[in-house]
Amino acid sequence: MAKIKFGTVEENVVTREEFPLEKAREVLKNETIAVIGYGVQGPGQSLNMRDNGFNVIVGQRKPSKSWDHAVKDGFVEGKDLFEIEEALQRGTIICYLLSDAGQIAMWPTVSKYLTEGKTLYFSHGFGITYKEQTGIIPPKNVDVILVAPKGSGTSLRRLFLEGQGLNSSFAIFQDYTGKAKDKVVAMGIGVGSGYLFETDFKKEVYSDLTGERGTLMGAIQGIFEAQYNILRKRGHSPSEAFNETVEELTQSLMPLVAENGMDWMYANCSTTAQRGALDWRHKFRDAVAPVFEELYESVATGKEAERTIKLNSQPDYRVKLEQELKELRESEMWQAGLQVRKLRPKK
Repeated sequence: MAKIKFGTVEENVVTREEFPLEKAREVLKNETIAVIGYGVQGPGQSLNMRDNGFNVIVGQRKPSKSWDHAVKDGFVEGKDLFEIEEALQRGTIICYLLSDAGQIAMWPTVSKYLTEGKTLYFSHGFGITYKEQTGIIPPKNVDVILVAPKGSGTSLRRLFLEGQGLNSSFAIFQDYTGKAKDKVVAMGIGVGSGYLFETDFKKEVYSDLTGERGTLMGAIQGIFEAQYNILRKRGHSPSEAFNETVEELTQSLMPLVAENGMDWMYANCSTTAQRGALDWRHKFRDAVAPVFEELYESVATGKEAERTIKLNSQPDYRVKLEQELKELRESEMWQAGLQVRKLRPKK
């Protein structure tokens, strides 16, 4: 494990050069990796590991859309696609990739198959961190590890196919066999991580929930709405408001940030844009800081977990969720976005 300086802070990271794919294959050569759940993370991780030469099987309910998805992706019933309990029995590493609500519901079944020496693998620390609310308490005689790709399973797969990688965090909650460290790093390399950085289950879920509700999803949508609405209120067309709010950010500026950082993006904008950005960033930072304090406190105290579990367990949750997403999708801003995307030059 390499020590890398991030500013003035040193962190433990693992790179592909330090822990190559051949080493990961050697570590896991006798393992059967059973992926339980084929929804958000399941397909990307399963396919990447399969393509990397690992012994992967998928456990899924039959019949279901997810089962059909796995068949479409080339998994074969009776060979590497099984119903959940058979996959749990066959697997030596159980990749528990159901939704948080799904993990709670399936835990009584999964726990029966966690026999001595097996490994329980997560990509999110929710179930373990909030165990008083989820009831997910692993037996003491198994390894419990985590690899959390910093993005969707779709992005993980897309970057893998492009020969790149999505950075991931890794953590060990329980090391019964004494081999958890090698296993977790090998799994991280196997699923297609760019590099791996060390954390723990609690920090992973705290940062993840804060990020999702904050800059990654919740805050960015709120900021989009606020600016778009102001521009429309002041007489700008939907096309102009959307382009200045979303399209220029996602298509032009964020790729520059990803390439070389925020200062690089600023340096590639006009001096007028630079001056305004530098002057106004402090105002926005100070305005939203109290919201982020409130958000982190809600995550750390378990309020966010409690709300998530309560709502996700309601029988009509999916119907209500689709209605909320429909309202978002059919808002003027995102209908404008639909038209703008259609007008992009074809590749």
